[in-house]
Amino acid sequence: MIAAGAGAVLAAAAVLTAATPASATSRYGCAYPRVCFYLTENDYFGDSPTAAFQDVTSGWQTLGSRSRGSAWIVNTRNDDVAYLHFTDGATACLLPNFDRYNGSHIVDKIRISSSSTC
Repeated sequence: MIAAGAGAVLAAAAVLTAATPASATSRYGCAYPRVCFYLTENDYFGDSPTAAFQDVTSGWQTLGSRSRGSAWIVNTRNDDVAYLHFTDGATACLLPNFDRYNGSHIVDKIRISSSSTC
């Protein structure tokens, strides 16, 4: 967690955590080769993804009620990035085998790319 003093604003902040070296295993209940969504921190730390995507697409996939606005996202893919779209129009790229905490950002779309870099 990031601690900030009173009145400090955490603008466009996200916590990214690297996983152990790439391997075809699951993490936080997210089976390889998926990008998993966790609506709450309890879902994430309880190894209970609420939704998962695995298809490489050329366009955005709109998230449903089990993934839209998720607190955490986990990418277990070894060679593919996941692009995330937020309701404010911003986008982010989630590298292979990385996790992301969204804070107050509301994710509403995903696109999985076969590229290993953003």
